[in-house]
Amino acid sequence: MPPAKLSVNINKYALLRNSRGAGRPDLLDAIDLCLEAGAHGITVHPRLDQRHIRFEDVPAIAAHLRSRWPGVEYNVECEDDADLIKMVQEVRPDQCTLVPVTPGEVTSDHGWSLPEQAERLQPSIDRLHETGIRVSLFADPVPRDMPRFAEVGADRIEIYTGPYAWAWSTAEAAAQTNLVRATAEAATAAGLGVNAGHDLDRHNLQGIAGLPELQEVSIGHAHICRALLVGTNASIRELLAALGWGITA
Repeated sequence: MPPAKLSVNINKYALLRNSRGAGRPDLLDAIDLCLEAGAHGITVHPRLDQRHIRFEDVPAIAAHLRSRWPGVEYNVECEDDADLIKMVQEVRPDQCTLVPVTPGEVTSDHGWSLPEQAERLQPSIDRLHETGIRVSLFADPVPRDMPRFAEVGADRIEIYTGPYAWAWSTAEAAAQTNLVRATAEAATAAGLGVNAGHDLDRHNLQGIAGLPELQEVSIGHAHICRALLVGTNASIRELLAALGWGITA
C-alpha cells in the first residue's frame, strides 16, 4: 500500500490575505508552490463568515486546478448548509468533507453524532452523490460508531485527530494512537475509506503514517506555521517525508 496522500489546507493563506483586504498572498500562487513541492491535493474550508476562504475562491481554485493541475484532488470542507452544499455541487470537487460547526468556534473540534444527526445529513449526502462527489464525514475516533457512518451513505470518514495530536509526547499518546488505529480498522471493516486531519504535523504524523487504512491527511495550520520558518517547499517536503514518501526533508 502507498503512503497516505497529503492534501494541503490553504485556509491560513487566505486568512493572511484577508487581513489586509487585498490579494496577497495570492492563493493560486500558494497552491502552485504546494503542488510543485509534491503535495497531492488541496483542501479549502469555506465558512459562512468567510473569515478565510471566500465563496468566490472556491470556483476559482477549481478552475485553476483543472487547467494547470489536472488530476490533483480538490477537497472542499464545509458545514451542512444548503447554500454551501449548492456551491459545492456547482463546483464539483473530487470530495466534500462535511464538518459539524458550533457557532463561534475557533476551529472544528468534534465529529458528527450518529445516528442523532443522520436525518439532517442524509439529504446533503444524497445531493452530493447525485453530482458525483465523494462524501467524507468528520468523525470522532470512536470505533463502534463507524458502521453508522456507512449506514448514512458516507464514502469516507475523516478521523478528528485533535485529541491524538494533543496527546503526542505525553503519557496519553499510546492510548490515543490505539484509538485512531482502531477507528481506522473499524471504518475499513464497515466499507469506508479513511482520511485524517486536525493538528497533525511533521512530528506526530509518525504515529499514524504507517496505517494501511489511511488514504489521505489534511494539514493546514501546522504547515503554514512551519512554512513561515523554513519556507513552503521545505515544509511540504517535511510532511511528505513524515508520511513515508521517500523524500528527504
